[in-house]
Amino acid sequence: MSAKTQYEYKVVIYRESMLGSLFLGGSKVDPLKFSAFLNANGAEGWEVKTMERESRRMLLFFEREAFLVVMQRKIGG
Repeated sequence: MSAKTQYEYKVVIYRESMLGSLFLGGSKVDPLKFSAFLNANGAEGWEVKTMERESRRMLLFFEREAFLVVMQRKIGG
C-alpha cells in the first residue's frame, strides 16, 4: 500500500509598488523582478499551480497590474 502524496499551498498577490502608478498613471509588473520572485520560490520547492492577471483601480484614476499566484509543494520528501 503506497502513501498518498500530500501538498501544501501558498497564495501570493504579486504587484509593483504604488509609486509607479502615482507617477506614471499605471504600473505594470516588471518581468525581470517577477521572474526573480518565481525563481526564488522555486528554489524553496514551490511550483506555480495557477496564476491570474488582474488590473486594479486605485485612487480613482490610476491602475496597477497584479498577479494572483497559487503555488504548491510536496510535504515531507
